[in-house]
Amino acid sequence: MSGKSGGESLIIDGGVRLEGEVAVSGAKNAALPIMAACLLAEGPVCLAGVPWLRDVATLTAVLQRLGVSVQGDRRGRVRLETVDHAPTQASYPLVRRMRASFCVLGPLLARRRHAVVALPGGCTIGHRPVDLHLAGLAQLGAEIKLQRGYVVARAPRLRGAELNLCGPRGPSVTGTANLLCAATLARGRTVIQGAAREPELVDLAKFLNALGARIAGIGTSTLEVVGVKQLAADRQLAADGYRIIPDRIEAATLLIAAAITGGRVGVTGIVADHLGAVRQVLHEAGVEVRWQEGRAQVGGQSAVRGFAVDALPYPGLPTDVQPLLVALACVAQGRSLIGDTVFPQRWRHVAELVRMGACIQRAGSAVVVTGTGTGMMAGSPQNRLQGAPVVGSDLRATAALVLAGLAAAGRTSVGGIHHLDRGYDHLDQKLNQLGARVANQTGVSLGVRCSS
Repeated sequence: MSGKSGGESLIIDGGVRLEGEVAVSGAKNAALPIMAACLLAEGPVCLAGVPWLRDVATLTAVLQRLGVSVQGDRRGRVRLETVDHAPTQASYPLVRRMRASFCVLGPLLARRRHAVVALPGGCTIGHRPVDLHLAGLAQLGAEIKLQRGYVVARAPRLRGAELNLCGPRGPSVTGTANLLCAATLARGRTVIQGAAREPELVDLAKFLNALGARIAGIGTSTLEVVGVKQLAADRQLAADGYRIIPDRIEAATLLIAAAITGGRVGVTGIVADHLGAVRQVLHEAGVEVRWQEGRAQVGGQSAVRGFAVDALPYPGLPTDVQPLLVALACVAQGRSLIGDTVFPQRWRHVAELVRMGACIQRAGSAVVVTGTGTGMMAGSPQNRLQGAPVVGSDLRATAALVLAGLAAAGRTSVGGIHHLDRGYDHLDQKLNQLGARVANQTGVSLGVRCSS
């Protein structure tokens, strides 16, 4: 798989109502920890519905350096098998690209008794310490040292323990993934209190159980794990593959894209229960959405009105949706108050939206957005957001600027689109499928290319 350089832009000619139907890809935030968890397995494991993204390519490179054979095809099927158990180091040049690479720490330590993993990088959306990961692994019996930017962990064999993952801003998602994986091969019983409850963590736990793990309490904040001697895919799972859940953040992005343009769009391949908080805020904003099994239909009838919401740990509104809702609030009638308790400093998209004519004021860990009042693309171009050259600073901030460009009068150039490659499977193609006018500066679609 290969990506593109970070110097490209998307050119968006706004003012088009989106119409049609589009399918959601597999969830990046489920696929990555599940791929990392394959380090635990004896023999081959097959996954289905893996999105082809820059982050998937990055983790593939990490796993290959750790002795894992990774083979994928254009249908989203990936076969992983450890062929060399000797490597134990995940180096900084790769891990710095993506925080989710840190998810190899728990599986690597549990399976190979030794792990050397660089402290993580990723999007610049705020400080995210790994103290809870390391404290939990130490309680499981690991010896932990920090040496020159690397976590060095050793354990002859991990042992069960009582762990607590309640952090100052809620449960640690990556921490839950690391400790859950480590506990599957630990001796005895592990109880993880304050575990993250996100659907992607539920998917990881179900995957581990499919390999033979013994995890109870899935979907709650208390996970109980009884360690087993080994994990392996049975013949059917190895052949058919474990299917990754749909991406709820991509689903929210497409629903908000429809709403911000006053469009009529069907989004398929979703799990409506994973979008509860998104459903609630769209309802408050007056966006007409009909929810069915595996599908949501945005109606495109009513004007968007101001709303109030805080990003919170699941089942609250995902912090990844916060920038997208700021873009939607820019065209709403009246004021919106949007806060983020997960990453209180995640507002780098605000300055770029202001360049497009948005009226946004910071208020501590929240913003007050006074909408243009154009609602669902009504009103004269002079009263709408105005197209402008803007640059995305992270994955969801860049997506928010794309959504604003769809609603803006005139042409918007969105730089930093390499961020989109990290988390959206050909977002430009999907928007154009709905009638948008989105072009890559180079004429090449977003996403990464896969060779089988």
